Amino acid sequence: MSTRDEPFSDRFDISGVTSDGAAWLASAGTYPRSTLALWEERPGAPVVLPCGSAFDIVSAPAIFGRRMLDRLWDEGPGSGPVAALRGRMLLFAAPGTAQRLPSLLHWEEFGRTGSRTEGRTEGRTEAIPPLLCHGTGDAVTVPAPIGTAPAPTRLDTRWVVAPDTRHPWLPGTEILLWAAVRAARAAVRISIFPPTDQDAKVYDVSRRR
Repeated sequence: MSTRDEPFSDRFDISGVTSDGAAWLASAGTYPRSTLALWEERPGAPVVLPCGSAFDIVSAPAIFGRRMLDRLWDEGPGSGPVAALRGRMLLFAAPGTAQRLPSLLHWEEFGRTGSRTEGRTEGRTEAIPPLLCHGTGDAVTVPAPIGTAPAPTRLDTRWVVAPDTRHPWLPGTEILLWAAVRAARAAVRISIFPPTDQDAKVYDVSRRR
């Protein structure tokens, strides 16, 4: 098989995105072959992909998104692909999540507010920051399979958990709600002195469902 037929081969080992992972990302678009051809010629090019078919996206502020991700891996089932983009964390979720999650977050916040009003402060959490849910009719920019941008930019746009299969497991509404609540509770306990090397954490993708 020629390089043209299998353009990604082992080059994605640099970022963790495999050829199967790139194919899965491309399948979200209307013209998957065009997306793959673009990445063949420009493997460092981010692209805009529609949500709602292959995946939904839950976008969280970077620090809170990192806490959600830690909860998913330390106490839960792991995560699907995750990207960092311009100060936010993009968690890839099962299709349909974007439609259901906002209402569940609203009821969760309402319930916690009501409990505090009545004087029951046990298990108190900090407020969950606004989570942007992207589903059918929305589109998002995803990082390039290979990061070739200058280092300062790469820190803003990169894969945290890279796609590595054509059929990745994706968390649904209940799991992400659970992770958000746990992350908010963790925010109460976290030290004002964060770990010195917190960005170096490695997630064992072999645990992923």
